[in-house]
Amino acid sequence: MADAAHIPDEAETRARWGGFAFTQENLAIAKTVIARYPEGRQRSAVMPLLDLAQRQVGADTQTQGWLPVPVIEYVAAMLDMPYIRAYEVASFYTMYNLAPVGRFHVQVCGTTPCLLRGSDDVMAACANKGLVKGKTTPDGLFTLTEVECMGNCANAPMVQINDDNFEDLDYDSTTRILEALAAGESPKAGTQIAGRHTSEPEGGPTSLKAMVDANHDYRGEW
Repeated sequence: MADAAHIPDEAETRARWGGFAFTQENLAIAKTVIARYPEGRQRSAVMPLLDLAQRQVGADTQTQGWLPVPVIEYVAAMLDMPYIRAYEVASFYTMYNLAPVGRFHVQVCGTTPCLLRGSDDVMAACANKGLVKGKTTPDGLFTLTEVECMGNCANAPMVQINDDNFEDLDYDSTTRILEALAAGESPKAGTQIAGRHTSEPEGGPTSLKAMVDANHDYRGEW
């Protein structure tokens, strides 16, 4: 794919990451995760351990993180599983990055509900801020990826940026979010429609109003 992220040369990658190992703190977390599974089923911990490894790489590089081949090999060896099985997981889910990304990984949903609700405007806002699909901006801040459905169809269009979802977007709100991140600020995650709570109808609930009015604390108090 023309817009796929560039995977570094393997020799370069092994020179940088060949000695990867979890920090003492992350090793303790990994052992706790593995202990959740019965003896002989430790491979079930592959997803959280890959995520943990990616976050450690991110901390080391001041980015969202990615999974170099030696890092995936390290996790596979820890779980006594073939490398290819761990790689299959890492290559299937878009939560794992197989190439370096910037500090903020902007994943724009381009599936039908988001497309119908204006994801082209979201993409246009990204483009006008210098973001190009599959590439990282020269300043290392943003990487732009188009992904499939992320389950926020009721709040389309949306993007996921690192661990946060930003929903009910348009050109202007997307631009504001990108500018805030670039300025070192923390823009409000979730719906960008003022007064809307999660995926409730705009203007508030339209059914079971008596129950809502009698239980105000449930709104946003999970």
